[in-house]
Amino acid sequence: MRKDSRLSRALHALIHLAQYDKPVTSEEIGKMLRTNPVVVRRTMGLLREHGYVKSVKGHHGGWTLNCSLHHVTLLDIHHCLGEQSVFTIGLTDENTHCLIEQAVNQTLKEAMDEAELILINRFKEVSLADLSEKFMIEFTQLQDEPHSTN
Repeated sequence: MRKDSRLSRALHALIHLAQYDKPVTSEEIGKMLRTNPVVVRRTMGLLREHGYVKSVKGHHGGWTLNCSLHHVTLLDIHHCLGEQSVFTIGLTDENTHCLIEQAVNQTLKEAMDEAELILINRFKEVSLADLSEKFMIEFTQLQDEPHSTN
C-alpha cells in the first residue's frame, strides 16, 4: 500500500523555507525533498491558498514563508492539504448485509476513530516552531560532535 507523504513533505519544505532569507525555487525544494518540482508546486500552491507561503515571480523568484512558525500547527497543515482522514485503512462494503462484515467494520471504525482523535489532538499541540527548534537542536548537536578522520 502506498503511503501519503504530503504532510511530511509540506512540513519538511516549510521548515527549510524558515532557514532561508531569500525565495527558494520549486526545483531547489524538489531536490531537498527528492521529488519532482511539479509535486512541489502543487503542494506549495495549497499552502499559498491558506496564506502559509507566498510565491515571488521573476529571475530571483521562488517560495517564501508567509507566517510565523509559532502560529501554525501540524493540524493546520494537515487541513490545508485537504486531508480528511489520517488513516488509509479502508472498510469493506461489498456485503453490507453480512453480519460478520458489519461487526468487523464497526470494530475497525471505532478503533480508527479513537486513534485518529488522539493523533489529531497531538497535531493541535505541535507547532512548526516546535519542529524547527527540534531541527536546530539536532543540527547543533551534530556540529558539536567530534569528526573522525578515517
